Amino acid sequence: MTTAKAYIEQAFATVKARNPHETEFLQAVEELFDTLEPVIEKHPEYIEENILERIVEPERVISFRVPWTDKNGKVQVNRGYRVQFNSAVGPYKGGLRFHPTVNQSILKFLGFEQIYKNVLTGLPIGGGKGGSDFDPKGKTDREVMNFVQSFMTELHKHIGPSLDVPAGDIGVGGREIGYMFGQYKRLRQFDAGVLTGKPLAFGGSLIRPEATGYGLVYFTDEMLKANGKSFNNQTVLISGSGNVAQFAVQKAQELGAKVISVSDSNGYVIDETGIDFDLLVDIKEKRRARLTEYAAEKSTAQYFEGSVWNYEGAADIALPCATQNEIDSEKAERLIKNGVYAVAEGANMPSDLSAITIYRDNGILYGPAKAANAGGVAVSALEMSQNSQRLSWTSEEVDNRLKDIMANIFATAKETAETYDLGRDYLAGANIAAFEKVADAMIIQGVV
Repeated sequence: MTTAKAYIEQAFATVKARNPHETEFLQAVEELFDTLEPVIEKHPEYIEENILERIVEPERVISFRVPWTDKNGKVQVNRGYRVQFNSAVGPYKGGLRFHPTVNQSILKFLGFEQIYKNVLTGLPIGGGKGGSDFDPKGKTDREVMNFVQSFMTELHKHIGPSLDVPAGDIGVGGREIGYMFGQYKRLRQFDAGVLTGKPLAFGGSLIRPEATGYGLVYFTDEMLKANGKSFNNQTVLISGSGNVAQFAVQKAQELGAKVISVSDSNGYVIDETGIDFDLLVDIKEKRRARLTEYAAEKSTAQYFEGSVWNYEGAADIALPCATQNEIDSEKAERLIKNGVYAVAEGANMPSDLSAITIYRDNGILYGPAKAANAGGVAVSALEMSQNSQRLSWTSEEVDNRLKDIMANIFATAKETAETYDLGRDYLAGANIAAFEKVADAMIIQGVV
């Protein structure tokens, strides 16, 4: 009989052979597979049903061209994608990313992670992801509208409230979602449930812009409390300066922390008195400016080029909220040297595999992205519920539901880790708990 370890190794070898150039996707698969031996040993039916080889193949990958006209009347062409990864638990759910780095590997890694993130919320949603290599930076509103309308002209054929419900991600905010919804309505009909992250005027949910950042802090707070700690009087490093980072700053400071950093693609700000949330939002959202303006206007702030994880000062908690693989082994070691004892991820896969090994070897409290940054998709699913019921919940109702969901996600990761005698390995706990739910649903539904 094939052992669990041998089966995992064989399945990963197959994935590598089939996807040799998709490095981000292979990294996400390896991170999951590395934690699954205990659960596969307990459930030999997963080997019999060949769940691993089935779960790593998307149910559908859609690729299409997106022609559009720029402000000079010149026709431009981008690539559009939708990866519909797994619908065993519910309709595909996951954001759309517009960024020059978007390719099939990145979207497959994001869609693969989304399966487990979504099931951890306890809500009936499957995993998917999509986007384009279009860059909205520097484009006029009309150019963005032209691109988005062309993008939705193809995408609308493949989505729907009971099939696939996209949302925003990097490069896709309220403006882009609004244009998408308008084009969908033009081609099909008004259906508030087809997209989430909508403006409040036509079916959006309160707390949605704040949800990922707030959820990250709620999860981290639960992790800290379970280990006799709290945010109070702790020094926090945050990377990024978009939605997730901004609202993580706000909520962490509400809980008594001093957040001293934010970053953008060029560099980072250190403000030893604590990041000024209102000034940060003014610069990034209203002015759409760089963080150099923050440092210019705040006398206690200093701006540095490069990665915030090169910072040499003391800190207690790190919340990476920028992008994938921003922390490698060298940066992880620097964090530990500088006193960081907890890392929780607001971005998708911001720590590479070598960094995760260092966290584990040094006893760092580690909240993986699939658990810690599930707040955004949780409130997206709550938005779907409100749309289905033709209701609009108050901020307090949504926020309380978000808190409960994030507390339950941490409790699930913690209890699963303890069940399998894995101590404080919350990564393994989250992976195993989510994998079991999806695998069991797939088995019940047959070979489909």
